[in-house]
Formats: sequence, C-alpha cells, structure tokens
Amino acid sequence: MSDKTPEELIDEIVHFLKNEREIYGDFSVSDTIHKDNSKDQIETVKHDLQQESQKSSVQDPALQKEDDSKTSKTSRPMKDFESQEGLFNKDESRKVYYQLDKCNTLTELEELCKEADVLRTDLEDTNLVFGVGNPDADLMLIGEAPGAEEDKQGEPFVGAAGQLLDKIMEAINFKREDVYIANILKHRPPNNRNPLPEERKRSLPFLLRQIDLVEPKLILCLGKVSAQTLLNNDDSLRSMRGKFHSFRGKYELMATYHPAALLRNQKWKRPTWEDVQLLRDRYDDLGCKP
Repeated sequence: MSDKTPEELIDEIVHFLKNEREIYGDFSVSDTIHKDNSKDQIETVKHDLQQESQKSSVQDPALQKEDDSKTSKTSRPMKDFESQEGLFNKDESRKVYYQLDKCNTLTELEELCKEADVLRTDLEDTNLVFGVGNPDADLMLIGEAPGAEEDKQGEPFVGAAGQLLDKIMEAINFKREDVYIANILKHRPPNNRNPLPEERKRSLPFLLRQIDLVEPKLILCLGKVSAQTLLNNDDSLRSMRGKFHSFRGKYELMATYHPAALLRNQKWKRPTWEDVQLLRDRYDDLGCKP
C-alpha cells in the first residue's frame, strides 16, 4: 500500500495530467479536482483516463487521418508517443515523468535525468550527456545523440563533429558559450547508430522541458533525426531545411545537416552554409542577444 496521503496522490495526478496534456494535447476529465472527497475523485480521474485511452484506440480512421494532419501542422511530439499509458504504470521507472514539471531550473532537470533509467540506451555504463552552454540563450542547437567522446566527457559535440560545429558557429559570429547545445538522446547508443523510435519517444518529454527552461527564440536541428523528432514527421532533410518552422506555437525552428555528415560528404557544406547564414539573419531580425 502507498504511504501517500490522498492530497499527495491528487497532487501527483495533477502533475501527471499536465505532462500528458503537454505530450498528447488536450483531453478532459469529468470534474475539477478538489482536495475533499479524495478517494472518490482519484477513482474518477483514473476512470476518465481509461475512457480517453479507449476512445483513442478505436478512433475512426478518417478522423485519425485528420488528427495526424493537425499534429504535423502544430508540431506536436512524435506520433509514436501518442498512445497513453496508465496513470499508475507498473514500470516504476516511468514515474520519473511525474516530476518533469516540478523542475524549474536546468540543474533540477539534470538531476532528474541522472535518475531516469528511461533515458538509457542498450549500451551499458554510459554517462549522462545533458547539455551545455548559455542557459538563457536565444539560440538552441539540438543534435541526435552523444558519441564516444561526448559520453567520455559528458558534454555534447566535443568530438570531431563538435569541433566543426564550433567553426561553423564562429563563421556566423557565435561563440560556443553564446548558445545552448543538447541532443535528442542523453545517453550514447551502441556503435553510434541512429536513435531508435522508442528511445526518441522516451527522451522527448525531457528535451521539451529542457527547451522550455532555456526558452530560446530559435532552434537549429542538426540532422534529419533531430528535425523529424521535433517536427513530428518523416520528411527528408532536404525538404525541411532552408526555412523556419513554427514549433509548439512559441519557437522558430530550422533544420540543417549534422556536422558529422559534412565530414563524410563535402557537397553538403554549401547548403549548410546557406542555412546558417539565414539563421544568423533571422537571429538579428528578432533582436536576439548580441
């Protein structure tokens, strides 16, 4: 039996509902939660969540197609993450999601990430690679996953691709300490493979909270996986780059090639240079920090 009071359980439910709304969009429960009649209301909330889950699982295909279209336009998180999980998941590690909206600083979020087994890949004994840079930056760079050197140092983009990224940023008058840098995954996958859909799904709520704590005006996605994850699509990088996308109604997002790709293929350097020049112009137009 839980040793939590009814009031504490209700607070946990409220935090969970806020996280669910952030991830899946709006849904409703039958009544406003009050801290009297506690046991009855807990059962009501649990019942309503089950009903919402059942509705979504039997939705008419035509309506589902329409919802998918709306999802793409509003840049909701990955469609792979749309199926709701029970309020009290049998997997104890999932309870870490309840704590996300309680993190009011990047330091608090980083501490939570250290406890979050859901962020780990199937490579054992990896270090957390949380993020680095200016916590008040107007520009946030988001890559795909840490590599060997990043895992070793606990900092994103410190290997060969990171050194190239620093040079690209310097070419448009940014120092590394001017921006904030993070990845979709916060632990290294084996053999530097691309993040799996399930890994992206589990990591996304932590990244969204990280973005909201930094509150950048502009986001630059480095690589196709990063852009597809945040824009919730399967589009090619060619079709996504070279323009700004509205992200969650309050950020502008651009996609370009990952620096590691430039090390493999020289032909992508020119389009990347065009992208970052456009990014710098937009940064200045928005009156971002010099």
